[in-house]
Amino acid sequence: MGSIGWPELLIVLAVVLLIFGVGRIARVGGELGKGVSAFREGLKDEKQTTAEKEAAEKQNDLTGGPTL
Repeated sequence: MGSIGWPELLIVLAVVLLIFGVGRIARVGGELGKGVSAFREGLKDEKQTTAEKEAAEKQNDLTGGPTL
């Protein structure tokens, strides 16, 4: 038994298309794309929030206390 090659992958893809249909696969792909986009947006927001907290802490260190 060897590894799975291109011909085997094409056969699996054809079977999946027959079972689920093009519409359902397209819908799942769209939902997957939205999920990845939301995940990336969350990571970007987290980085931005962390940078803002670090800037506020640096400002507190320079002024000797928190700013209101």
